[in-house]
Amino acid sequence: MTAEYSAHHLQVLEGLEAVRKRPGMYIGSTDSRGLMHCLWEIIDNSVDEALGGFGSRIDILLHPDGSVEVRDKARGIPVDVEPRTGLTGVEVVFTKLHAGGKFGGGSYAASGGLHGVGASVVNALSERLDVEVDRGGKTYAMSFHRGEPGVFGGDGPASEFRPYEKSSELRVVGKAPKGTTGTRIRYWADRQIFTKDAAFDFGELEQRARQTAFLVPGLEIVIRDERGEEPVETSYRFDGGISEFADFLAPDAPITDTWRLEGTGNFSETVPVLQPSGAMVPTEVQRECHVDIALRWGTGYETVGRSFVNIIATPKGGTHQQGFEQGLMKVIRGQIEANARKLKVGTSEKIEKDDILAGLSVVLTVRLPEPQFEGQTKEVLGTPAVRNIVASVVSKELGAKFSSTKRDDKAQSALLLEKVVSEMKARISARTHKETQRRKNALESSSLPAKLADCRTNDVAESELFIVEGDSALGTAKLARNSEYQALLPIRGKILNVQKASISDMLSNAECAAIIQVIGAGSGRSFDLEAARYGKVILMSDADVDGAHIRTLLLTLFFRYMRPLVEAGRVYAAVPPLHRVIAINPGSKPNETIYTYSEKELHALLTKLTKSGRRWQEPVQRYKGLGEMDADQLADTTMARDGRLLRRVRMQDAEAAASVFELLMGSEVAPRRDFIVSSADRLDREAIDA
Repeated sequence: MTAEYSAHHLQVLEGLEAVRKRPGMYIGSTDSRGLMHCLWEIIDNSVDEALGGFGSRIDILLHPDGSVEVRDKARGIPVDVEPRTGLTGVEVVFTKLHAGGKFGGGSYAASGGLHGVGASVVNALSERLDVEVDRGGKTYAMSFHRGEPGVFGGDGPASEFRPYEKSSELRVVGKAPKGTTGTRIRYWADRQIFTKDAAFDFGELEQRARQTAFLVPGLEIVIRDERGEEPVETSYRFDGGISEFADFLAPDAPITDTWRLEGTGNFSETVPVLQPSGAMVPTEVQRECHVDIALRWGTGYETVGRSFVNIIATPKGGTHQQGFEQGLMKVIRGQIEANARKLKVGTSEKIEKDDILAGLSVVLTVRLPEPQFEGQTKEVLGTPAVRNIVASVVSKELGAKFSSTKRDDKAQSALLLEKVVSEMKARISARTHKETQRRKNALESSSLPAKLADCRTNDVAESELFIVEGDSALGTAKLARNSEYQALLPIRGKILNVQKASISDMLSNAECAAIIQVIGAGSGRSFDLEAARYGKVILMSDADVDGAHIRTLLLTLFFRYMRPLVEAGRVYAAVPPLHRVIAINPGSKPNETIYTYSEKELHALLTKLTKSGRRWQEPVQRYKGLGEMDADQLADTTMARDGRLLRRVRMQDAEAAASVFELLMGSEVAPRRDFIVSSADRLDREAIDA
């Protein structure tokens, strides 16, 4: 550091240097999530082509050498020369930031890509990227090394690379069949950028591919994973589009068919338009917004919704979701007012949004050119005109369903109105009961469960609640904890499987009720995150199969009834060690205690000690449960903030746990039987305790 600060201290990063210097700005992180983000930047370009009606199949190949390849049969990247840069279209797309065909030039009516940085960012963060394009009866090829065009001497990223010295070249490497167009991209992620453990997640790839196939009817997405001993291949194609998506998402039995609401609306907006001279001129343009909604109501109370703009997921909603809810409220309220006597609804009873959304499964999609998002993450749509267009389509199309003379539509509409009214009456009844209980509790002294060992601090952000498996571990944990900010709640064995239990069974279960009471924020829709008594909730179970089962049961309880706690990232799993190795030091030097957390880590440690000529005490201690540790060991490895390892439960982890739990422990027997039969060959007999 120096006190002097002048212009020669400033750095200007040219081209793709900025991407390599600050990759997190473009892909979020450099772990597996960032690696997957790069892959989806390439796939989404092919999906945008399919969205425009070009190409009906996308192939994704995960190669054994760590590279990934994406193939499509779309129009192919332009190979002619872009006049302002003097470079071919292929080189412009892969080397220039904010360059592409999605800025309103007419090549895409609606697309997921907006900023023109996707392909060039992936290229900058790749050790090697090869692209082949079929156009005009020829196959063109170009290779890049960390964003720089050139020629490799062989296969793979380790082969000799020779950059172009004067001018780059888009090589013609073969002939393409007449009328065949398309693009093939294969790249090796740069290990100088990404962490060592970053890897492509096949399960996440399947989930996103399935979602995309739902959104683009007729598009087939094939994923082939060649990294294991045997290749794994799966494909998705849904001709029914979002109607099938809504049925797939629905967690309950239907009371209505899946209704499809479609319509369009026009609006004008003033946006900067690039002129041939290179200047940006504010221009009023006419836009068309296409609305497509699939929705159905079921017997449950949970609301499951997904919203998309073009193919971009908008998990935090935006103007399209506001318009949907506005139109839905208007139609349902109007129908209930018109049938108030028949439905026995009083004038003082008002329908609220939650009454209508109970049991609703909906997929909401809008398509429009150049949508405006709030922030870089594209999670919230901000285009104001979309709200009124969506509300108008919902009012018109849903109103037509209620006024239909078809027998099925009339029967289903009547059932839906009865369900909404019953939800309203249940809500009013619950509120009355709650107010009565509050008045009653004000006169009585309420107390927390006797088995709770609470902490002293009143600072919620500092406090931690450990949910401990078994009373034996509780005794050790009491001695190991810091009672200033760490509270303990023991549970006996495995709690109720709330995946298939009713809410009344859950509330009457002593363990579930104790957890909800101790956290103090309610449950279900009445859950109030601000009222939670602890900043962290940590699940501390044994490092065995039963401990994992208990942790999954607890996660399912939190996911079903205290979801905002999981969404806020305040639920964690403790990671207790599996082994304790005492490495013997020569002479009077005290021996070293080392903890390992897996069999692989243990073998690596013992190999390292052997190579360095050190011995260890035999036998190596294997912890069968938390109760086998003394207080100091438990504190050092699992509870003390300066030495422990916590695993944060993210929302996608909870969703995966719930879906697996529904498969293995839910009320549907057939999927579980199919799973057992199909997975029998994968069973490792050596892993079974006998």
